[in-house]
Amino acid sequence: MVDADQTFVIVGGGLAGAKAAETLRAEGFTGRVILICDERDHPYERPPLSKGFLLGKEERDSIFVHEPSWYARNDIELHLGQTVDAIDREARTVRFGDDGTLVRYDKLLLVTGAEPRRLAVPGTDLVGVHHLRRLAHAERLKGVLASLGRDNGHLVIAGAGWIGLEVAAAAREYGAEVTVIEPEPTPLHAILGPELGSLFAELHSEHGVRFRFGVRLTEIVGQDGVVLAARTDDGEEHPAHDVLAAIGAAPRTGLAEAAGLEIADRAHGGGVVVDERLRTSDPDIYAAGDIASSHHPLFGTRLRVEHWANALNGGPAAARAMLGREVTYDRVPYFFSDQYDVGMEYSGWAPPGSYDEVVLRGDVGKRHFIAFWLKEGRVLAGMNVNVWDVTERIQSLIRARTVVDQEALADPGVPLESLLS
Repeated sequence: MVDADQTFVIVGGGLAGAKAAETLRAEGFTGRVILICDERDHPYERPPLSKGFLLGKEERDSIFVHEPSWYARNDIELHLGQTVDAIDREARTVRFGDDGTLVRYDKLLLVTGAEPRRLAVPGTDLVGVHHLRRLAHAERLKGVLASLGRDNGHLVIAGAGWIGLEVAAAAREYGAEVTVIEPEPTPLHAILGPELGSLFAELHSEHGVRFRFGVRLTEIVGQDGVVLAARTDDGEEHPAHDVLAAIGAAPRTGLAEAAGLEIADRAHGGGVVVDERLRTSDPDIYAAGDIASSHHPLFGTRLRVEHWANALNGGPAAARAMLGREVTYDRVPYFFSDQYDVGMEYSGWAPPGSYDEVVLRGDVGKRHFIAFWLKEGRVLAGMNVNVWDVTERIQSLIRARTVVDQEALADPGVPLESLLS
């Protein structure tokens, strides 16, 4: 029984944490809710950091999950700029702040997110080397891109994943020169495979981005403490005034590991192991968002999903589970991206090696199509490019797990919903 005497603590002040706190109050919890955030900014959404906010098309205030006064109005004890350094599972306490404040919890939710992977090459300490994960990073990078655009400066991006490509698009819109260094043969290779990765290579090349595929960044060269160039393992040197490291993110599991919670292996993306209720190996501790690793029944494997929708939905699901509600968290992974005049949404999970065919529906040349990744005739994933209001139907096809008529799947004149029957 949940009552007013209980204390629920949420560690992590991103989207998942803020939505979890909101859900606790919406579901009628009258106990104490403590939200601890290691950033000094109020909880905000991260997609605009590499999209609208970075481009100057979205105002700073628009990215926050709630207006600042919302927390006090809803009796949420918000601690900004505070780091939790220990969990005592036996005493059920967390320790945080400069003074080592101890708070006892009845239920604990970990939503500590992820952090950018660092380049392990000489020169990363130079002025002009950037990462993009936090609002402060985006604010700094926004100024850098504007300056590069004015001065015809060069940006080198290590990594052709979503962040790398979105920043490349933003940089070109500002007018900066851009070179992307990627060890795989295409952008987004580990997510989309070569068939669709090449589409994004063509898109960016048309907008003046230079790609160097199949090579790795080995050194950032500087002069007087600032970036001058970037060297790759093929012996080339690329002019650079700034370098962005966009080589992925790692789950922030240190706190959970120190507390002795079960951690998934690297082959499954790491992360804190949770069950279908987002409960960890400790029944009083839950995890959601970027750090949660759960077995997904649709794909038959353990997944850790870093995208916005997982935080948006995972935080509330964990909150309901903490309240004792019946919860089964099995949402189809979903993310979206905007680059130049191309918008896309991706649903499902189909890394290279998991599928045997890609079916295209629509006009790929005009970048107005849907791609489907299939295994033995069943849809594993779908990506709609400049085609809208089809996500629900694509996800229904994935959930159905039935063999589809591939000719009908490729025909834009055949309604997607008809393939479910």
